[in-house]
Order: sequence, then structure tokens, then C-alpha cells
Amino acid sequence: MALAEITLRIEGMSCHHCVMAVKSALRGLAGVSSADVSLMGKKAVVSYDPGTVTVEKMKEAVEEAGYQVVG
Repeated sequence: MALAEITLRIEGMSCHHCVMAVKSALRGLAGVSSADVSLMGKKAVVSYDPGTVTVEKMKEAVEEAGYQVVG
């Protein structure tokens, strides 16, 4: 399994709870091996298996948690 990495720009996070919600949403997806979420940087750096999970699924998970993926 070769992992890929993507940086998602995320709007709507304002506190540590927001960071944990986004991290939980991403890590809950099959194929995501890690998600490093930064409140200050307004981003999530995700390592994932592209054969298991799509970027679209990651965006959907973040949006279902109540945040917006930009770009």
C-alpha cells in the first residue's frame, strides 16, 4: 500500500474542539492513516491510501462534521 498525502484547506474552525472534530471525521474513514489538523493554518494534512479512500470522500466527511473544504 503506497500512501499519498494531501493538504485540505478548511474554513470554519475556531477552537480546539473544531480541530478534534475534523481530525475525528478524517481518521474515521477507511484508508486514512493519519490526519494532522492545524487551527492556525486552517488546514489538514492527510496521509491516505488512494486505492481505499478518495479525496471527495474526505471532503464529504469534513463537510458532514460542519466545516468547509476550500479549493
